Amino acid sequence: MNDRQSNSHEINKEQRDRSNAPLDEQRKIVPSNPLRWKKLLKLFFLLFLIVGSVIIIRQQQSMPYQHNSGQVFGTTYNITYQSNKDLHKEILAQLHKVDMTFSTFEEQSIISKINRNIPVQLNQMFVEVFDLAKQVSKDTNGAFDITVAPLVNAWGFGFKSGIQPTKQVIDSLLALTGYDKVSVMGSTVKKQDSRIMLDCSGIAKGYGCDAVAQLLRSKDVKNFMVEIGGEVITSGNSDKRLPWKIGVTKPTDDSTQTNNELQTVLNVTDKAMATSGNYRRFYYKNGKKYAHTIDPKTGYPVQHNILSATVLANTCAKADAYATAFMVLGLDKTKEVLQRDPDLMVYLIYTNADGRYDVWFSPSLKNKISK
Repeated sequence: MNDRQSNSHEINKEQRDRSNAPLDEQRKIVPSNPLRWKKLLKLFFLLFLIVGSVIIIRQQQSMPYQHNSGQVFGTTYNITYQSNKDLHKEILAQLHKVDMTFSTFEEQSIISKINRNIPVQLNQMFVEVFDLAKQVSKDTNGAFDITVAPLVNAWGFGFKSGIQPTKQVIDSLLALTGYDKVSVMGSTVKKQDSRIMLDCSGIAKGYGCDAVAQLLRSKDVKNFMVEIGGEVITSGNSDKRLPWKIGVTKPTDDSTQTNNELQTVLNVTDKAMATSGNYRRFYYKNGKKYAHTIDPKTGYPVQHNILSATVLANTCAKADAYATAFMVLGLDKTKEVLQRDPDLMVYLIYTNADGRYDVWFSPSLKNKISK
């Protein structure tokens, strides 16, 4: 046998020996490179994330925005959201639940039955709003109070009676108001006096916005704007692929609500906004102007220089309630509340000592002012 054949025979024998060796010994013979495999796995994972992100972004860019509008709670609603499906039917069902919980004009609503002392089972919506209302009432020393209904009605706003109450009437109604005179016991409302009535108009619209927002989120909707009667909650970007921006109307003595000149524009993306004002909702009696905001402490419409209070918060119900409270408290006491709650931001329009319009806003709101 020549040398070449001998070498070939030895090589083949070595290969057979390797193939017949135990697995552990084979690994020793041909060592792996774990660091290289880790790098490859990281690279594949990164490529997967990039491709997945591109697909999601393209889907979002091509996904249409739906626009639903109509009337509810005695006002209008406008809802814009990005979805392949029109959810208006589900939205209307959600709004109907809110209406049948808090509307004092619906005889079969939960709040109407409570006011008529008819036994009724409370739902989760009512309990959530009641608890929040109590919290805001305590924080504002009663400036927000859902038992103010008899006073509102007496002044002619709740049911448009238009009859100016006397001092004797106001004093008698004050005995029937006070947030500490009502409580939730189990699944019912307990009142210290059966004549006590509830009115959630200062918080229900905001809660309605939150309820629709909750529905949209449950449908995995990321970009939306819900507006009910001027109260707003937003998420993500607008249909122009930009942050949501909402205008604050300039205060004017315009009870017809036809003047919509803007005072400022706020960036409210991923926030809720509510405005309360005395410059549009009022009536004249014997030459005197009466605002719609009632001070639960005195029983009379507020008479100070605040024209409107716009509040930003994480939920629209909270923003709605505090906007009402700040109209009662005035500038100085509003600042005291803001120091206790960093979640709240406010934009106040008022008349200064010279009788001219002036503004004050939370320092944290400065970077949200667009105009």
